[in-house]
Formats: sequence, C-alpha cells, structure tokens
Amino acid sequence: MVTTLSADTFTASVLESDVPVVVDFTAAWCPPCRAMKPILRELAEERSDVRFVEVDVDAHPSVAARYDVLSMPTFIVFRDGAPVGKLVGARPKRRFVSDVEQALAHQG
Repeated sequence: MVTTLSADTFTASVLESDVPVVVDFTAAWCPPCRAMKPILRELAEERSDVRFVEVDVDAHPSVAARYDVLSMPTFIVFRDGAPVGKLVGARPKRRFVSDVEQALAHQG
C-alpha cells in the first residue's frame, strides 16, 4: 500500500522511519504521476524493506518546497531520515527499481 502523507505526518512517517522510504511528490493534474501509481503500488506490495508514500504537492506545498521539488513526479529516497537520492520524471518499472537501488546503495 502507498500511504498518502500530509505535512503533519511527514516527519514521523519519513524522517523517523526505521526503513528506507521512497516519497512520491505528486499532483492530481499530472499525467506522468498517474502513470507511475501502478508501479508504486506493485513495489509497495513486493518490497517489505522499503516504504512507499506520496505527498500531494498542491495540498502540502511546504513539504515540496523544503526538498526543492519543482516538477512532478519527483521521487526522493530517504534513508535514516536523510535524502539519499532524487529521481525526477516517470520511468519504466525496471529503471525505477534500478534507480532506487542505486540511491539506497549510495553511501552519503
């Protein structure tokens, strides 16, 4: 399941998470965002070692601004409360998984 976060739940769900988190910064009006939704749902089912969440940038612009999210979709990978990777734009599932793995493997 992909959990929808608000500005109020972001800290507890992402920054204080004991597992890595992929945050999907999304918007209802964004077709590439909608194209990524099934991929994120599949990955949320397949991966118990990573949490997948989404933030609606129109509903919570302060969160998007904090992480310099300027276009949608933007995916930020967090580990131990810190961003370790930023992926901008839709992509096929195989490439998305590879990019997330690369971000998680990065020692920052």
